[in-house]
Parts: sequence; structure tokens; C-alpha cells
Amino acid sequence: MDDPALWFEAACLGLLQGLTEFLPVSSSAHLRIAGLFLGSGKDPGAAFTAITQIGTEAAVLLYFRHDIARIAWAWLRSFRPGPQGKPGDVRMGWLVLLGTVPIVVLGLAFQHAIEHSLRNLYFTASTLLIFGVALGLADRFGAKVRKLEQLSLGHGLVLGLAQAMALIPGVSRSGGTITAGLVLGYTREAAARYSFLLAVPAVLGSGFYQLWKSWGQAGGIGLGPTLLATLIAFVVGYGVIVAFLKLVSSRSYLPFVLYRLILASCLFALLATGRIAPMS
Repeated sequence: MDDPALWFEAACLGLLQGLTEFLPVSSSAHLRIAGLFLGSGKDPGAAFTAITQIGTEAAVLLYFRHDIARIAWAWLRSFRPGPQGKPGDVRMGWLVLLGTVPIVVLGLAFQHAIEHSLRNLYFTASTLLIFGVALGLADRFGAKVRKLEQLSLGHGLVLGLAQAMALIPGVSRSGGTITAGLVLGYTREAAARYSFLLAVPAVLGSGFYQLWKSWGQAGGIGLGPTLLATLIAFVVGYGVIVAFLKLVSSRSYLPFVLYRLILASCLFALLATGRIAPMS
């Protein structure tokens, strides 16, 4: 049986995953950093992060169940003769698939680096800082006039590339996609909603792959505690979706930008003073 301390650690990490996955602050960075200050004192690893993201994506499936079912059904019906679904839903299905290609290709091509060298905390601190500034500038100067229905194939691919940047802890899956959406002139809500839809196939695919690959393996945070973390991430993540979509419809991303800059500064300070090691 796993050490009770690991169950507590996993519960804390699951709570943190649920709180940060949909905010533009990088859940993977938070799990990477938090692991150093919990019982094991170690990075929980890319596999743990990917598996717990299944929980938060299950929250997306529940919250957007009607939209996802309608889009998926329309897309499937487009392959057979007879009555078709709404053209906009069929198109959105293709856009989500197109936007998923970059993260699949880059994730497979750089899998070793993603699981090892790119988890260096100097990378994490740098990406928190750089992409925090990018989010602030995009939110300040973006036109914010385009609706989700106006999303083009070219823009879908750009947003997919932005999502793929989140393979590096500190970028943020939602933050990267939202930043690119704002740069392209989409409203805050449109960029946020598309980031949720776009993440579903990539995150679920990565999570279940890591779950299959790590099944029965010893070491790190065990399977039982990992599944507990995933359940907690699901429950907390659902509440965050509801609150976040209400927030972005009327408020700027400035609080998240400032938070990223402060977190990056603290992380650089801890690294510079030797309080934590870059590859702990």
C-alpha cells in the first residue's frame, strides 16, 4: 500500500491541478514547483501531470457536454449522405482536429525533452515571465472583436501551435491559446472557450497514454494516489470553469499577468539562492 503521506501529497497536487488548469498561469508549472515543497520533495513528473489532467478535461466534457456532443455528431454525420448537421458545427469539429495536430507531432518528437530537460526550473521561470508579458500585451492591445464562429482554418492552426507550446511547463495551455486568440483579434470569451474545446483530444490522449504506460510501474507517486488526485482535479476544475468564463466576459487578464510575474520572480530568487535545484 502507498505511504499515507503520498496520498496527502497527491490530494494537494490534485487540488492545485484543478485550481490552475483553466487559468492562464500554467498548471504544469505549479505542480512542478509544488512537488518540491511537499512530502517527497520531488518533481511529480510529466506522467503524473498528464494523468491528473484527465480529471480537469472530464470537467470540460461535463460543462461543454451539449456543445461537444453537437459538434461531434455533426462532424460524424458529414461523412454520410442524408441530412447534415449545422455547417458551423462540422467546421468546428475539423478546426479542433486541425488544432490538435501540432501538439501531437511536437509531443511525440520531443517526448524525452518534455519529460526531462524542459522541466528545468530555469525554463519554467523564464516561460512564466515571457508568456505572462505576452498575455498582458495581447489583452491590452488585442482588438477583441472576432467571435468564435469567425475562426478560420489558418487561425485554428496558429492556436494549435500556441497550445503545443504548453508542452513546456510555465507556458500554460489555456494561456498560450488565449494569448494567440487575443493577438488574432478574438474576444476574451471566444479565445477561452476555444482553448477548452481544443484541449480535449490532446489532453485526454496524452493522459490515457501516460496512464497506460505507467500502469503497474513502481516509483514516484503511485497509481492509487494519482487517481485520487485526478478525481479531486475533476471536482475543483468544474467549479473553476464556471467562475473563469464569468470572469473573462467582463474583466481583463491583468491579475493573472501580475501573478505570473511574481511567481517567476520568486522562482528565480529561490534558484539563485540555492533554496531549490533546477532539476530537483
